[in-house]
Amino acid sequence: MSHRIFTTTFASVYPLYVKKAERKDRTKADVDEVFRWLTGYDQAGLERQIDAKKDFEAFFAEAPQLHPHASLIKGAVCGVRVEDVDDSLMQKIRYLDKLVDELAKGKATEKILR
Repeated sequence: MSHRIFTTTFASVYPLYVKKAERKDRTKADVDEVFRWLTGYDQAGLERQIDAKKDFEAFFAEAPQLHPHASLIKGAVCGVRVEDVDDSLMQKIRYLDKLVDELAKGKATEKILR
C-alpha cells in the first residue's frame, strides 16, 4: 500500500519545514543545508526539485546519494522511531522530519550533520 505522502509534492511540504525552523530562530539556509547533507543535492538541484514540484518518491529517487551516515539519524517523530520504519521511502521522509525537529530544538548544525 502506498502512503499518500509519497505522491505529495516536496514543494508543498518544504515551506512547512522552513516555517517550523524559522519559528525557532533557524533559517531557510539551515533547512537547505541539512536537506543537502541528507540527499546529496547541491543548492541548485534542491531548488530544481522544488520548482519542478516533484513528489517525495521522485525527490528521493533522483537524489544524487543518500548520506552514508543517514542511518545514524535516530529518535521519534510523531511517536514513531525513525530507525524502526520498515518502508525505505517513508524512513527517508522521516529523516527529513527528524532533521528539521533537531534544527527547531536548537541542536547545533555540526551535531545534526553527524
